[in-house]
Amino acid sequence: MKINQDTVLRGKKVTLVPYTAAHVPRYHEWMQSEELQRLTASEPLSLEQEYEMQRSWRDDADKCTFIVLDSELWPGQEEENSMVGDVNLFLTNTEDPTVGEIEIMIAGVRKLGITKFEAKIGQENEASICMFKKLHFKEVAVNSIFQEVTLRLDVSDQERQWLLEQTKHVEEKSYAELKQPAGVQDS
Repeated sequence: MKINQDTVLRGKKVTLVPYTAAHVPRYHEWMQSEELQRLTASEPLSLEQEYEMQRSWRDDADKCTFIVLDSELWPGQEEENSMVGDVNLFLTNTEDPTVGEIEIMIAGVRKLGITKFEAKIGQENEASICMFKKLHFKEVAVNSIFQEVTLRLDVSDQERQWLLEQTKHVEEKSYAELKQPAGVQDS
């Protein structure tokens, strides 16, 4: 998504950076894991398909993707060696544009006008379900056909204050300014 192409969200433990072509090889390596494929309901892709997916997501107006870096390692080490995950935000609810489906809770998305987050998680992925519940998400639906649970967080003023308190150490910075001189080449 163009809106986050130069956005870095830096916290004490993790830093969120835009998903670029330089991240694809490591991401592709992760996604060869059958367990990760099962937990994320993903199909295996070739490396070229993964590059195409990254380009598509970068240009898509209804997806916002960040790579999660270990803040103790980056900046300093190469981004690919600091990668610990990803965060995806899907803006696909045409009936309610204030809803964003999210895979990991993040702060700093007020520019998008999002006030509700939904996470769809495989029923057997108890670790993810517990993590979202700790972040105040509530179960709102169970889909037995897809074997997934939908959790939702409505960001009321009270929830916003709680989130701001939990993330007050997070700084939003320019990705271009933080990249190392031999840094990530985007394509």
